Amino acid sequence: MPLLPYRFTGEVVRGFGRGGKELGCPTANMDDSVIENLPEDLAVGVYYGNACFEGKEYKMAMSIGWNPQYQNEKKTVEIHLIDYFGGDFYGKKLTAVIIGFIREMKSFASLEELKTAIAKDIEIARHGTAEHGKL
Repeated sequence: MPLLPYRFTGEVVRGFGRGGKELGCPTANMDDSVIENLPEDLAVGVYYGNACFEGKEYKMAMSIGWNPQYQNEKKTVEIHLIDYFGGDFYGKKLTAVIIGFIREMKSFASLEELKTAIAKDIEIARHGTAEHGKL
């Protein structure tokens, strides 16, 4: 595991379109440059931290990996901004700081189990400490 916090900035791109629609958890999918520049020892999984978008700071839950539930063939970085109620922000810049690890990626027996896990991830991220993750 790399030394955290880890900070990055990237552009928000279109993802698979299922975060908000299918899972009730809209995500900002980061561009390939973010994925290509991640530390090699940063494990796939779910993380928490802080993100800054258009001058406002949000707590975040973030997944890094292939999303085994959907058998993705491409590694993705997807960020859920906690308490962000704005619209889509494709093509805009987002800065994030990864503060801590929540759990490993895994496939779930059902969509409902996945939704329950995501809700728990968000609660952990909401209460995660931000003392080392200032933007």
